Amino acid sequence: MKHVPDLSSDRGFTAEHRTVRDAVDGTLNEVDENAVETALQLKEAAQGADAAGAHEVVALTMGPSIAVDAARRAMQMGADRGVHVCDDALAGADYAVTGAALAAAIRTEEPVDAVVTGMAALDGLGSVVGSLLAAELGWPQLSIARSVSWDDGVITAHRGVDGVSETWRAATPAVVSVTDVTNSPRLARMKEILAAKSKPVRTLSAADLGLSTQELTSRTVVRSATRRPEPDPEVVFDDGTGGAKLAEYLIAHDLLAKENS
Repeated sequence: MKHVPDLSSDRGFTAEHRTVRDAVDGTLNEVDENAVETALQLKEAAQGADAAGAHEVVALTMGPSIAVDAARRAMQMGADRGVHVCDDALAGADYAVTGAALAAAIRTEEPVDAVVTGMAALDGLGSVVGSLLAAELGWPQLSIARSVSWDDGVITAHRGVDGVSETWRAATPAVVSVTDVTNSPRLARMKEILAAKSKPVRTLSAADLGLSTQELTSRTVVRSATRRPEPDPEVVFDDGTGGAKLAEYLIAHDLLAKENS
């Protein structure tokens, strides 16, 4: 999961053209809550089928020191422990570097049954990290899943794309990405919130992951960043001419359907 600026905050960029991230308005990426819920459901299904097995949900995040809050929030929902990839060498990492670093962190946790991600981080909307992880790890990917289930080492995902319903199945290990309608994330209860404070979080540096200079080198460079222009002010006609103004607009833009003669 990812620690991102709150959507309602006054977001901006640093002098290095990087997203401003601080503890004041940072939060767990909203769609990642659905990923955490999916992981918890997969764990519960696995435990139900194999009561003697040891299953856990590990919250993995990458970012500056404050990004550990994303892992903590996942643990409040029920994740068992966290892994935080944190290194100045990863500051400003593009998608390729991010994918390589997260894949390396996942390898330190093997054997792993499934990696579950949200479909996008709401600060960048790249929607590619899940695919990059699948490519880096050499695992099958079940993407944009609307529902996910686990049965005897096989993950089944149902999804709807362009009006077509699809059912995908893959043997574990696999990468799964979910949407904001896949499930309803459970609310953290006070017991879990207090327990999360004592759950372990392992911090990994680039050196711990064995990342090479090439793997740490971003393929893209942001040379400039500007704020989105303010929207045009809303125009309201309250002098009784609104209907005429609307008709004039529709005629001027050829938006009226011509009546068959």
